[in-house]
Formats: sequence, structure tokens, C-alpha cells
Amino acid sequence: MNDGVNRFLGDSIGRTIIKLIVVSVIVGFIMTIFGIYPVDIVEGLRHFVLDIWYKGFSALGRVGDYLLLGASVVIPLFIVIRLLSLRK
Repeated sequence: MNDGVNRFLGDSIGRTIIKLIVVSVIVGFIMTIFGIYPVDIVEGLRHFVLDIWYKGFSALGRVGDYLLLGASVVIPLFIVIRLLSLRK
């Protein structure tokens, strides 16, 4: 089982944990310099999803309007064309 875990992690468990700690400290330091905090990331993601959610449904409402508007022209034309083609 140890070989499977090492293969999955790419190295031994201890070395992988040390690497993750070092990279985490570096990334945390850089994020602090730029004023980025985990709460901001989560809130930004939440706002992004909510914006997509609300704008997506309003877009679907507009598609329904376009469908009805187009159908009011296309369906009568389709019926007329089918009636004219039946006479031939």
C-alpha cells in the first residue's frame, strides 16, 4: 500500500508534507502582499455563481420572448407554404 501512496503523491509522505508546507507559506505570503484573503475568494466565487444564476434565467426569459416573436411569423408562413405545396 505504501508504494501506491508514494506513486500517487509523487514522493514519500514526509517529503510531500514538507513540500506542501513550504509552498503554502510562500503562497500565503504572496496573497497577503496583494491583500487577497480566503474569505474574499469564497465571496467572489459566490457572487460569480449568483450573477451567472440570475443572468442565466433572465437570458432564458429573453429566449422565450424571442421564440414567441419568431414563431408568430414563422408558423403562419410555414402553414401557407405547406398549403401551397399541397396544391401542386
